[in-house]
Amino acid sequence: MRRCSKTGCQSPARATLTYNYADSQVVIGPLAQRAEPHIYDLCLDHARRITAPLGWEVLRVPLPDEQ
Repeated sequence: MRRCSKTGCQSPARATLTYNYADSQVVIGPLAQRAEPHIYDLCLDHARRITAPLGWEVLRVPLPDEQ
């Protein structure tokens, strides 16, 4: 089981965060099948609370627990 990427968080990862630099988007969606170097695994709490840098938008793909 993978853990949340946030420092100090020991909760299980349930979502994956990626950055789309070309479109200035932060994309949060279901947990990726495998860990990759440039993605971040997040627990549900951190996935819900994440914000984007100024001028960027957050694109949220529904997570299985939210459907």
